[in-house]
Amino acid sequence: MSTVDTPTGGGLRQAWNDGLVVTWRYLKRIPRIPELAIFAIIQSIMFVLLFTIVFGGAIPLPGGASYAEYLMPGIFVQTLTFASATTAIGMTEDLNQGIIDRFRSLPMARSAVLFGRSVSDVIYNAGILVVLMLAGLAVGWSVNNGIGPFLFGVLLALGYAFVMSWVGVWLGLRLPSVEVAQQVSFIVILPLTFISNVFVPIGTLPEWLQPIAAWNPVSTLTASLRELWGNPNPFPATGLPAELPIVITLGWYVVLLAVFAPLAVRRYRSISRLSLIHISEPTRRACRSRMPSSA
Repeated sequence: MSTVDTPTGGGLRQAWNDGLVVTWRYLKRIPRIPELAIFAIIQSIMFVLLFTIVFGGAIPLPGGASYAEYLMPGIFVQTLTFASATTAIGMTEDLNQGIIDRFRSLPMARSAVLFGRSVSDVIYNAGILVVLMLAGLAVGWSVNNGIGPFLFGVLLALGYAFVMSWVGVWLGLRLPSVEVAQQVSFIVILPLTFISNVFVPIGTLPEWLQPIAAWNPVSTLTASLRELWGNPNPFPATGLPAELPIVITLGWYVVLLAVFAPLAVRRYRSISRLSLIHISEPTRRACRSRMPSSA
């Protein structure tokens, strides 16, 4: 393989092939660490059970709509959002273990590593979505608008997974350790998922918070899925996010990809071997003190 940074047809084909190789490499890790998928599924099912069984009766919806049908699209979006934290943590771990350093030493397209990671995340999240949909059917969720809107909703959700994976890749390349990646990821993700229409209608939030929640990409995607699948969607009656949630969601995809994909590629290209190791200065001094002095 040869390093590819040119937009020629052969270069693009080589970059695509390199990306598929990296995708397969990341996918092969899933059976080796099944706990990641298992706990991601358990966490999402726990949210479903807690909110439908424990809190569902205390969260009335307009018109007496089913809370389970209202909740499930939001749970899907929340799960995909949390998956970006897994991406960030995984990228940081690869940095610290020198895996990214080894990739950089290979004659392959520099974008292939990041593209492969993003595609593998989409495939991984698709599997988790299938399990969650089965759990949703068990608690009363259903799709009421036919197969076409359902499939479009699934594609829209997987598009969100692809976009958020680039956010996670960029975060992972910027952070110095897995512990920091965990903290920063959840600091970013928790407001996104809870200041939204995932669990409660936006109209129940404080008035000053409603515009923020309405334009939140988590809210617009959740509203889009509810609209496409025929689930209850008590969204504010006015404003673009309420009237055109699918268009706004696609707009968010374009903006987020345009910002974070170039940032992630630029960060990947600028990483030096020293920055990959992330050794603190006290650790370096301790290592030097143990080295035998020259005669």
